[in-house]
Amino acid sequence: MSSIDSGKYKSVVAALGNIFGSESKLSVINGDKIIPTPKDKLAEDLTKLIAMYNYNNSIRLEQNERGVTIHILDDILFPPGKATLSENSKLVLKRLAQVLKNLPNDIRIEGHTDNIPINTPQYPSNWHLSVDRALTTAYYLIKNENLSPDKVSIVGYSEYKPIASNDLPETRALNRRVDIVILK
Repeated sequence: MSSIDSGKYKSVVAALGNIFGSESKLSVINGDKIIPTPKDKLAEDLTKLIAMYNYNNSIRLEQNERGVTIHILDDILFPPGKATLSENSKLVLKRLAQVLKNLPNDIRIEGHTDNIPINTPQYPSNWHLSVDRALTTAYYLIKNENLSPDKVSIVGYSEYKPIASNDLPETRALNRRVDIVILK
């Protein structure tokens, strides 16, 4: 028969809870070791990358119940009304992929637009543009940066999931984006 030290047992359970998605940020084991959660490590790695390459105005992070979302504003990825990646866009995605490709999580690429209608031969609506931007981003990450295709999905939201008001040009620009959502 063995006996269980309840204090150590609670510490181990807390640490495993953090590793598998508990809400607390840090665990203490044996009274002195601190273990950051994978979500904290991911956020830290992405924050360092954003700071290192001065992407503060173009890439924003958000943590919520879905997981970690990387908001990439369209000015850094796509020209207005287009879904073609420039060489600079590819460099941004390449740098992000260094963090993303080793994650076990599913990743959803979401395309968003503002509420100004588009009607071109290529894009008869904002739905078409948002889906094409998500698809272009996902396909680049899979084909060129080796993200596992079985973990990537795409969604086009058009203008219907804004993160800012569409009343002013500055805030409307925040709604034209691609989100990379690292799902829990």
